[in-house]
Amino acid sequence: MDDVDRVLEQTIDALLDQRRPGASICPSEAARTVDPDGWRDLMPAARSAAGRLAATGAVEVTQSGAVVDVATARGPVRVRRPG
Repeated sequence: MDDVDRVLEQTIDALLDQRRPGASICPSEAARTVDPDGWRDLMPAARSAAGRLAATGAVEVTQSGAVVDVATARGPVRVRRPG
């Protein structure tokens, strides 16, 4: 894991801390926060960061409200705190 991966994980965590309980974010929000101009290039890394956080139980990755594995999900996903 490199510095960008750590920063993306920390950014996802910080963005969720700023939201009301039960609210979600898109991984693109973390990518845009880290690199407003090059965020599209960070999308695979942002999704991977969400997956790593989900593996620890810190977050859930969802699609259409259902928890999914970000590694196999196609299309947009959301990230939220469990519970």
